[in-house]
Amino acid sequence: MKMRTKVGIGVGVLVLVAGTVATVLLRGGSGDEGPTTIEVVRGSIFQKALAIGNIEPDVEISVKSQISGVVREMFVEAGDFVSAGARLLEVKPNPTPIELAESKRQVELREIELEIMRSDLQRKQELRERDFITQEELELSERQYERASVQAQMARERVALLETGRVRIADRDIEAVIRAPIDGFVLETRVESGDPVVPLSAFQEGTVLITMAEMSNLIFRGTVDEIDVGKLREGMLAEVKVGALPDVGVTGEVDAISLKARNEDNATVFPIEVRLTEVGDVVLRAGYSANVDIIIDRREDVLVIPERLIRFEDEIARVTVLLPGGETEEREIETGLSDALSIEVLSGLEEGELVVEPPPREIE
Repeated sequence: MKMRTKVGIGVGVLVLVAGTVATVLLRGGSGDEGPTTIEVVRGSIFQKALAIGNIEPDVEISVKSQISGVVREMFVEAGDFVSAGARLLEVKPNPTPIELAESKRQVELREIELEIMRSDLQRKQELRERDFITQEELELSERQYERASVQAQMARERVALLETGRVRIADRDIEAVIRAPIDGFVLETRVESGDPVVPLSAFQEGTVLITMAEMSNLIFRGTVDEIDVGKLREGMLAEVKVGALPDVGVTGEVDAISLKARNEDNATVFPIEVRLTEVGDVVLRAGYSANVDIIIDRREDVLVIPERLIRFEDEIARVTVLLPGGETEEREIETGLSDALSIEVLSGLEEGELVVEPPPREIE
């Protein structure tokens, strides 16, 4: 008997609670407060396009060698700043025995040819003095001797380069020291002492020895979705958010928009470049990941309400307005720019009016 009494009281409490909750939901809040409302205020609306990518130097250079060999000595480390012409590393020639032997044999052959040309020239000079040959024949012999002399010198210089990596040509010292092509920072050293070096030529790319960049001229390279690319224009303002520096504000402007799309993760995107204009005192590093908000359009000092307050019926925007007397009124409004959270109100509402928050949707 006592057990039945307890159950009856429990059911009564549940009915009372359910009735109270239903009353609150019907009124949009607590029984005394009435429906939840949002005030129409003035503010700013920004329409943005999102780009995802990385901070990179505008110009990054891969330093390569034009002679083969092995790295003899490194003169710089990653992070060093160097001026154009500064020594980066030295390559020691490492010819095969066959290459060195062939080069020395070429020297011997060229010297033999030079000696033949010298004897021939002396004979032609004697014949010319006796007027047995023409001046043109003598000049031809002189040119042949000069050509043989140059070829012999080239053969000797080649052997010197293969053996020592150094040679002097026309008052200029040629050495196997790789020098900086620009003023900038060493981003990365790809080789160490003793590593083999494949030279750059018309038939091969060659070994990348060092990468360099001028870090004062950084850009953002990334991609934007095809839905937004048609709205972008060069010169648009961009807000750069660096992942590693969440509290740092960097601004820029759109510098280039690709004419050709590419596919990434089954999505069509377009590459873009944003030139950084305001960096401040922050140190940006090559490779930082970043997101960029590109300002497509903006509205300043306009009436704004949350977009969730609007009901669209037959392409007509409607809201429920709470009147001063406590009654509600359905009203058609004209909307403008939206940022997906807030929306501009062009007509139908006044500043300070209260718009009723719609009840939450029921989950079916």
